[in-house]
Formats: sequence, structure tokens, C-alpha cells
Amino acid sequence: MKKAEQSEATRTALLQAARELFTERGYAGTATEDIAQRAGVTRGALYYQFRDKSDLFRAVLEDLYLHITQKVASAIQSSREEPGDLWDAIARTGTEAFLDGCLDPTYQRIALIEAYAVLGWEEERELDLKYGLGLIHAILQELMDAGLLAPQPLEPLAHLILSVENEAARYIARADDIPTARKEMGASLERLFNGIRSQGAESAPADKDGGA
Repeated sequence: MKKAEQSEATRTALLQAARELFTERGYAGTATEDIAQRAGVTRGALYYQFRDKSDLFRAVLEDLYLHITQKVASAIQSSREEPGDLWDAIARTGTEAFLDGCLDPTYQRIALIEAYAVLGWEEERELDLKYGLGLIHAILQELMDAGLLAPQPLEPLAHLILSVENEAARYIARADDIPTARKEMGASLERLFNGIRSQGAESAPADKDGGA
């Protein structure tokens, strides 16, 4: 195995081990030696790949944000390939895919419960904006172009929707009855987002050749 390939394999093993342990024990309850042991590498190899435990946590969190963003984009694309209303294909499907992704215990523990405490508000928000805001902005732009959203500045609306969805996700993650919280929050968000749809706008068909 080439050195670059070996380094990438080590990094992947460390990310996987850290993801598992942060989910099982939380950040504070996980030691770097435990991560290295589960990954089958030395602590020296861990510190070669990552500056410290918080740097490793940030990398794990970034992977989770990337995964859920790709999951939402893929769900929207699949929905667009079916006949139906463009609003449902984009706005409703995207919201449902995001909330379903938030049911993952790993995402709940690391992204929704621990991230703020470990990284602080500024750094956690930086990652959130990096992965979530662009997709939301693209969705809103397409809905506006299709006449399903009234012309307006998209930047503040995108930030508002990102905040709403993040709070919805945290509500679900901290609920005593997660399935019920997921169902009720999904219905609440659908009513909320239907409220910003242009009044009197005709249903636009999903464009099979387009994408969010």
C-alpha cells in the first residue's frame, strides 16, 4: 500500500472509531487512546492526522453534515424524477429527508447535542452554514424562479429556514418520545413552509432534467 493510501486508510479508521465512541460515550467520556485502540492504530498516528481530540471531533461532525446534506439533495432529485407538484418535490421532500436524517442516533448525539458544547457557537455555526445554507438557498431560488415563492431577498430567508430546521432537529433529538416528536414536527414545518408559498400560485410540475 502506498504511503498516501495508508494515510487515508488510517484517517478513515480514526473517523469511524471516533464516530462510534462519541455516539456511545459522548465527547467528554471518550479518550484519544480509546479511539486509537478501536481504530487499530497508535496514538502517534492519531496525532499525525489530527491536532487534538477536538480537531478529530470537528472532522467527524463535518462528515455528518456532508452526509445529511447529500441525503437531502438525493431525496429531492429522486422526487423530481416522479410526476407531481414541484413544491412538494423540493420543499416537502427536502424537509422530510432532513428530519428523517435527524433520527440517526449518531447525528443526534454528535451534531445536535454535543457540537455546540465541544466547538462553541461560532465554529459549529460555520460548519452548519457551509453545508446547509447553500442547499437551502438553491432550493429557494428554484421555487422563486418557478413562481411558487414571492420575489424577495433570499439570503435572510435562507438563514431563517436553516435556523428553523436546526431547532426542529434539536427538538426531536431531545424529546422523550422521538417518533411522536418527529411526526408532529414534520406536520408543523409543513404548515409553516406552506404559509410562505405564493398565494394563488399554480402547481408547477417537477422538472426531471433539473436539480436543486
